Amino acid sequence: MSLTTPLPILSGERFRVVYRIQGDDENRVRRVARGIALEQTVELPDELVPTGVIADQIVGQIEEVVPTVDSFDVTISYAVECAGTGLTQLLNVIFGNTSMQPGIQVRRLDLPESITRTFKGPRFGSAGLRERLNVHDRPLLATALKPMGMNATDLADRAYAFALGGIDLIKDDHGLANQVFCPFEERTARCAEAVARANRETGLNCLYAPNITAPVDEILDRARFAKAAGAGALEISYGLTGYDTLRMLAADDSLALPILAHPALSGSFVSTSGSGMATAVTFGQLVRLAGGDVSVFVSYGGRFPYTEADCLGVIEGCTVEMGALKPIMAAPGGGMTLARMPELLAFYPFDTAFLVAGGLYSGDDLTANARAFASVVSARKKG
Repeated sequence: MSLTTPLPILSGERFRVVYRIQGDDENRVRRVARGIALEQTVELPDELVPTGVIADQIVGQIEEVVPTVDSFDVTISYAVECAGTGLTQLLNVIFGNTSMQPGIQVRRLDLPESITRTFKGPRFGSAGLRERLNVHDRPLLATALKPMGMNATDLADRAYAFALGGIDLIKDDHGLANQVFCPFEERTARCAEAVARANRETGLNCLYAPNITAPVDEILDRARFAKAAGAGALEISYGLTGYDTLRMLAADDSLALPILAHPALSGSFVSTSGSGMATAVTFGQLVRLAGGDVSVFVSYGGRFPYTEADCLGVIEGCTVEMGALKPIMAAPGGGMTLARMPELLAFYPFDTAFLVAGGLYSGDDLTANARAFASVVSARKKG
């Protein structure tokens, strides 16, 4: 089949996606790969694809097939024009319908500068966050305000105690929203004031990040309220709101606050059975492309079944070369304790924000616990 009206001339530039396809039969894997190339573009069987530009350039092209232990890593390229001009269509081309196929996993994105430059990406990144905190000689300290059910005054007391003890980033637990027992505006105002008071006493620059995850028509209002109330950062669960909501917040010059990207629900994008997207993509490259400055994720050895390799994947996604997009800070959490900190400090790189939450709540002196956390982490120097 051919077209009667010629298409506009395409640039010839392409972006690449590495898919891991389960199986040991290369011929079958190549057939699956061809199915991906069609599904993610024209969504037609081969025999119905118009000849010429559509067949030659619009349809994905298989560029490399590399065997792994029990699968193949297949690189498929797509014309940059297929991605349109926004993150939503780029994601659609990367994985769209194929996300519903078993045994296929997105492992890595290779995006040319013509795509990355259309996104502002992280406003601060790791280096800018360190400048904001004025912390350059150690990894960062992070914690979360808990538990759900506590009122705003008591949470603010906890925020003050942690800030007094030297924590750099204090975020709402992701379950704190706008509940009757702890309304968003009251909690945000009280916690921001408590952290500001502690900063005046210590001379430090601790940042409080309220959780602004909300119905889409309320998110900007919450973000603006948080900034007006004195919050030093924002937290949003992009798995609940969508990556493009994160992008919108990061690109908003009227906000201009560091953004902590929380992985709630996004774990469903990552599978241990060889489907979905790799941790490097879900928690690393896509968070970074959308503009998160800190990517919270669950560490190995905690209460979630993630491996050391999964965690190294996140680090790679947060730091791999992506044009002009800044590297971002990885924040491992999920059941981390002070007892494990020497091991974790040896495993993770210097530019890490260690998130210890429940592990800081034992006993009655949260400030002393925070200082103990700071003492352990301060031993980890750059290099």
